[in-house]
Amino acid sequence: MYPTAVHEAYRAELAAIREKGIFKEERYLHSPQAADIKVEYPCGAPLKEVINLCSNNYLGLSSHPAVVAAAHEALDARGYGMSSVRFICGTQDLHKQLERKLTEFLGTEDTILFPSCMDANGGVFEAVLNDQDVMIADRLVHASIVDGMRLCKAMQDTFKHADMKHLEQKLQEHQDKRVRLIITDGVFSMDGDLAPLDQMCALAEKYNALVFVDDSHSTGFMGKTGRGTHEHCGVFGKIDIITTTLGKALGGASGGCVSGRKEIVELCRQRARPYLFSNAVPPPIAGAALKVLEILNETTERRDKLEANTKFWRQALPEAGFVIKDGDSPIVPIMLFNAKLSQDVSRDLYQEGIYAVGFFFPVVAAGQARIRTQMSADHNIPMLTRAVEALKKVGAKHGILGLDKKGIIEKFGQ
Repeated sequence: MYPTAVHEAYRAELAAIREKGIFKEERYLHSPQAADIKVEYPCGAPLKEVINLCSNNYLGLSSHPAVVAAAHEALDARGYGMSSVRFICGTQDLHKQLERKLTEFLGTEDTILFPSCMDANGGVFEAVLNDQDVMIADRLVHASIVDGMRLCKAMQDTFKHADMKHLEQKLQEHQDKRVRLIITDGVFSMDGDLAPLDQMCALAEKYNALVFVDDSHSTGFMGKTGRGTHEHCGVFGKIDIITTTLGKALGGASGGCVSGRKEIVELCRQRARPYLFSNAVPPPIAGAALKVLEILNETTERRDKLEANTKFWRQALPEAGFVIKDGDSPIVPIMLFNAKLSQDVSRDLYQEGIYAVGFFFPVVAAGQARIRTQMSADHNIPMLTRAVEALKKVGAKHGILGLDKKGIIEKFGQ
């Protein structure tokens, strides 16, 4: 029987979250993922057509007809699912083809697929490091990296966000370790800024260290040909371990990988628990991802459009009176600093036909609440212009237009 005291404690905890105005609510999409979508919110409300500003569908490929057709073809030819893990009887020719194509695209030596990038991050450190090693991570790395580090016996250390002097100090401190692994995101998903990979690689060479990059919010569109932050930063082929996802720009379904030095990838095949004990990526996803890579190898058209949309958006928001995080990526946070304000602004934007979710602690640091907006190649300038006008209307309602960080905090608190 469910203990009454525990039941009441959980109810009280949920009630407190609601009272603070920070209760997370799901919105129900009644259409494919796209730049404009049909949404049911709240539950039971009539459907509303809105502009989607918070999807990871960076290249607009999640519902692309050729990608959908490739998924159908793989479904018909290779079935719905593998019903097994990879090393038993869960590996198909599609999986090996996709691993080879990802290796070529990312400019590495080998690649291994995982059910998700979270699984890749959860398995790679334990597979390749031991208690003689050290992991030195940027303090803002993704939560899945933090979880993967916790599962590993290697020593854990951190450096201040993108602070290369602090990283160098840490590398000097750990010269007695067998392996020094520098760990970072390529594009940081909450702030949209990029890791200085050129400087990291220089330090890695100087101190005989390895470099790990989670490039989930970069693969497919950052860099001249969309290979990722290692291409953007001029260190293509120099990153030892790349993890990334098929669930964002590369089709938007699921699946992830570890790509890098062949010995590291082989150790993941032998030891990485999420690989050894999770079902293989379903054939339709593998087939669709192969089509995505084919599209990206043929043209940079979608990557170029995304870049143009990002440039427009990053210029328009400050001109409208909003505080944003600087950067080059299509992740553009509108900073509100107050959790309840971020929720209120999000709800009002929805009424104006804009779908953008508020982020607050523990998703971001306390006092750093925001509306995280994300550009897609599916957006167009007239659509984004309408979104700016809606933002200005909601911003005026809350009296935040033209306020800097100090002004917003003085008015609403943190």
